[in-house]
Order: sequence, then structure tokens, then C-alpha cells
Amino acid sequence: MIRRPPRSTPLYSSAASDVYKRQVWPQPEYGREVTMGLKLRLPRSIGFCLNGTIQSVMLCVCGALMILGFASDGVIASDAAKTVGPNACAECHKEEAEAWKGTHHFNTFREMPRNAEANEIAKKMGLRRIKSEGLCMNCHFTVQEKNGKPEPITGISCESCHGAGKDFIKTHSEFSGKTEKTETKAEEEVRWKLADAKGMIRPSSLYELAKNCYSCHVVPQEDLVNVGGHKAGSAFELLSWSQGEVRHNTWHSKGKSNDAADASRKRMLYVVGLGVELETGIRAVSNATARKPYAFAMAKRVDAARKLLAAAAAAAPDVPELKRLVDYAYSAGLKLNNKPALSAAADGVSKEIASITAKYDDAKMAGLDPLLPTPDKFKGTARKPAGAN
Repeated sequence: MIRRPPRSTPLYSSAASDVYKRQVWPQPEYGREVTMGLKLRLPRSIGFCLNGTIQSVMLCVCGALMILGFASDGVIASDAAKTVGPNACAECHKEEAEAWKGTHHFNTFREMPRNAEANEIAKKMGLRRIKSEGLCMNCHFTVQEKNGKPEPITGISCESCHGAGKDFIKTHSEFSGKTEKTETKAEEEVRWKLADAKGMIRPSSLYELAKNCYSCHVVPQEDLVNVGGHKAGSAFELLSWSQGEVRHNTWHSKGKSNDAADASRKRMLYVVGLGVELETGIRAVSNATARKPYAFAMAKRVDAARKLLAAAAAAAPDVPELKRLVDYAYSAGLKLNNKPALSAAADGVSKEIASITAKYDDAKMAGLDPLLPTPDKFKGTARKPAGAN
């Protein structure tokens, strides 16, 4: 006897989403996964408080930035065999290294193994030591290969964001064999392209940087949530978190200032962050296998991101990619066993984000300014530099 598979039902129910969909994007094919209801139908165990904010424990404490091992769809992975460690970066980037030492990223190396909740999660996952198990090391530490084995050497650090440095560290810093003053502009451009090709992720590569952030701030492992009790993610938002304690914009001022991003950069941080949040959430739903907290939490993240992107699209109508991001967000049902459609939607989102970062200046996105997080929403306080570079 052949059993018919159970009917896949939506993971997320939101009357607000349906109302919004009809008012702004009236096409009937959108929002098939959204059902009418008077309130959210989500388990209390997901980890959201009443106002919808994610209550982060592990990730908020540790501020993980990059997945280094168990990469999910679209995630950029790093190679422990090519990790050089933060001391190598600090030889030139002294001020940036000092800023890092005042962050949760730095402190996680010492604090996380002593954290009672972290150890309880590890126990549920059958892990003996947090610093010796890949499931924890992948997001909470910088890992370097020593004697053929991966070993955590510090907290989340330079290479967690910018890529393992072995192949590019000399290229990016040697000024084409000259000095900073004698290297020509053409030589500098060639040098940066070569560093990029060797794996460096520079601040200008905003999409790739954001994917690193979200690959851990949105938990990429279903069982870690459903079995271990880990929160499904932190209340991460790229603009406000990047401009807080982790900000280290000191290189071009020779360590004399640590300025916040300018208006143009803030707009791009906001848009790219929402786009990557959407892409990451859609891919997470596509990979989910059970109607349990992980799947519900990811569906809710997707719904929150598409609402914010819709507001952004209305505020910046001269950036049609924003509308297309929302189109893709509603093009596939947020339900289990729907990977082909969800993956296609995520791929479409990825394409549009890449187009936005490549094409737009600040003028066409100026309408976003009222939507941007204000400085009082920045995550922590940026360090004041001492001019050491």
C-alpha cells in the first residue's frame, strides 16, 4: 500500500502579511503561503517575545559572524588550513585590532566555554567540549589548522569576516612591491583584484561580508535549535550592528578617527542586510525538515524581512530591484518540502542584491533615510582610536 505524503501546510500565518500583500502587491499569485488569521500561530518555544523581537542568548552573547565549517546554501566558508590568525593582521592594523579587543567577538573565546546555557546546549547535542567540537567552533571561534587538526585560536576575528588570509595577506599589503606613495592607481586596482581572487573579502564586497554575518546570526543548523534548544538566531540588523562596537573604520585616517558610515553606505548596509536576511531565511526554510521551532522561526524571519523590504521599495521607487526582492519573497510558499521553489526564490533574491550593490549611488536611495536605524539603535559603542596605525 502506497502512503500519500502528508499535505504541506504553511509554517507562518499572518493577517498583516495578507493585508499588506493585497494593498501593495495585489497580484493574486503572491502570498499563497499566507493565511488569514487574527494572530500569529507560532509555538511559544520558538524564542520570540510578544513584540516579535528575537531573544538571542548564545548568538547575542557571542556575536558570531561567520560559518567556517558546516556551510548551508549560499554561505561562504573559510579554510582553517589558510587561517593566519589576528596577530598577523595586527602587525599593520593596530587600531583595528584594539577595537576588536573590546567586542563580544573577542570575548567569546574566554566566556563561551564557561557559559552555563552554552554547555547545556552542547550536552543536549552530545558534545563533550565546546572548543573541541566543530558544531560550536564553526561560528563562535576563529579556527586554525594545527598538526593536521582544526583548533580554535581566538574568538570571532579578522578572518571570520574577511576570509582566511594565507593566500592574500601579502598581496593586499605589499603596494605592488612599492610604497603606498609610489604605487600607481592602476597598480593598486590590479593588486586589489588579485587579493579578491585569492579570497579576500573587502569592505566594498558588502554582499559577501553580509552573507558571512548572517550565516551565523541566523543559525544554519536545524538540530541545534530543535534538539539542542539553541535560539534560532539573534536580532541581527546589519546597519545598526556594524556601526556599534564592532566598527573599526580607522585605516584611512591612520588611526585618528573611527567615523560612522556616511549616508550612502548606511543606505546600502540597510538594504543589503535586509536582502541577505531574506535570502538566508528562505534557504533555511527550504532546508528545514520538521514542523518544529527552527522552521517556524525561519518563516517568521522571512516574513519580517519582506515587510521591511516592501517599505523600502515604496520609499525608493527608482530602485526597481527592491520591488523584485519582494516579488521573489512572495513567489514561493513558506512550507516544508518546497525546496525547488524556495531555492529559486532565494537565488532570485541573491541576483537582485548583487545588482543593487553594483549599480546604485546614494541619490536614488535617499528615500530610505527615514527607515534607517538611528545611532541610539547601534549595537554597543564604537571605540575611540588612538592614532596607532
